[in-house]
Amino acid sequence: MDFLIFVIVISVFIVLYLLMAIRVVPQSDQWVIERLGKYNRTIEGGLSFIIPFIDSKRSRFSTQEQIVDVARQSVITKDNVSINIDAVVFIRINNARQATYEIEDLKLAIAQLAQTTLRAEIGLLELDETLSSRADLNAALLTSLDIASQTWGAKVTRVEVADISVPQAVQGAMELQMEAERRRRATETEAEGDKNALIAKAEGERQQAFKQAEAVERMADAVRYEKEQHAQGEQKAMELINTAMADNGHAAEFLLAKDRIEAFSGIAKSDSANKVIVPIETAEMVGSLTALTSLLTQSNGNK
Repeated sequence: MDFLIFVIVISVFIVLYLLMAIRVVPQSDQWVIERLGKYNRTIEGGLSFIIPFIDSKRSRFSTQEQIVDVARQSVITKDNVSINIDAVVFIRINNARQATYEIEDLKLAIAQLAQTTLRAEIGLLELDETLSSRADLNAALLTSLDIASQTWGAKVTRVEVADISVPQAVQGAMELQMEAERRRRATETEAEGDKNALIAKAEGERQQAFKQAEAVERMADAVRYEKEQHAQGEQKAMELINTAMADNGHAAEFLLAKDRIEAFSGIAKSDSANKVIVPIETAEMVGSLTALTSLLTQSNGNK
């Protein structure tokens, strides 16, 4: 009976010992184990064994990305405008030993450091730059926090400025400034449009004048070409007439007779009452008498 009780006690002790010695660590966790108050090792996801009453778990950290909320605070810009700003910092623990022994409260330290860095960075910027350069501000905060958190076993993965609020009076002045800026841009846009319209109109008129000048030039070329062709035709005709007259002595008489017939035909077709048709023989006789009279008059004068 006593032996059975002893066996039962030993079995219970062994079970309790195993329960205290076996540690199942989740995949996303890191446990810092101390042995007799001194750092021993860091155990990660899976099954691990420790020595009960000698080994103890000092701290437990998650390797998942964590959010550190930076409380809203009042900061002053370079142009002495007081604004309220808050931010969110995303961190990941990559060294549980440093996060345990290098800093007492990691998240609080990162939040305080983020506030200090925000004051410093915004103090270098004017209000307009602060509102318009949020991406640059996030990058500057990320760089500063990441450098400082390296010794704490943490990695700052991202920093986002959540909200920036300005006083009501400053916001009203900014709205008036924006309205004036919009009006200025509208005026500049309208003036630019008018200028472009005038340029387009002048360009159109220039193109039209150029086309008209080109048309006149082409018309002049056409007229000149026509005259040249006509002159060449008359020259060719004269050359043919000269050739015909050289080959045939009666060609000139034929041409003169042809011209006389055309002239008499024109006179005959005329409706005028003051017309006299004289035969060619009479005309030749009159011409001969006129020449003889002129010769006799000249001879008497010499005497």
